[in-house]
Amino acid sequence: MINMLPEDLAFTLFLPSERALERDLRLMGENANQSFAILTRVLGFLVVPRWIRVADLEVGKELICDSVSGFRLYITKDSNQTVFVRGVASELVDLSMGKYSNTLVHVMYGVVMDSEFAESMRPEILIYNKF
Repeated sequence: MINMLPEDLAFTLFLPSERALERDLRLMGENANQSFAILTRVLGFLVVPRWIRVADLEVGKELICDSVSGFRLYITKDSNQTVFVRGVASELVDLSMGKYSNTLVHVMYGVVMDSEFAESMRPEILIYNKF
């Protein structure tokens, strides 16, 4: 997926951890075949066309920016240098992508996505009739 980003522009990616992808999007096991389409959609919410380092953020002050899909992100950090995006906390911050040196990555404990997409990912609610 990162291969699709232009190499000559700076990006920040708020990447969900593997645990978050499994928990929030059920992308492991039998659903793995659908992963590419879902990840493509989710990455649009998570990529910002500029670098946002932890040092660029002020404690308690909110940075508002739009992702490449136009989804508005509200980014803060706390005194422990934890980055929060729409309330989702970071697990690791300011990671370099090696050959993708223009992409900065923050690994997140959850998946940041819009409410419509989040609703589409909810498990079906089963309704049982009682007799």
